[in-house]
Amino acid sequence: MATCLLYRQAPARVPRFYRIELAMNLFAEVSVLREWGIAGGSGQSAINIYGNLREASIAADQHRKRMLKRGYDRA
Repeated sequence: MATCLLYRQAPARVPRFYRIELAMNLFAEVSVLREWGIAGGSGQSAINIYGNLREASIAADQHRKRMLKRGYDRA
């Protein structure tokens, strides 16, 4: 459905990524999939399920804002 990909490349540090994706599942719910880790690696992931698109969009936007404050930037 929608994906946001963020990177953090600080000098003398390993480049990192943070990915947020909104997707409909088979039960008419909206999933927010988050993946993060070292760029080029497999990383970690978490899935949160919401009853409607509005709730999921708000949650995804909160995650995006938090990562931007931590130094991530859009690719």
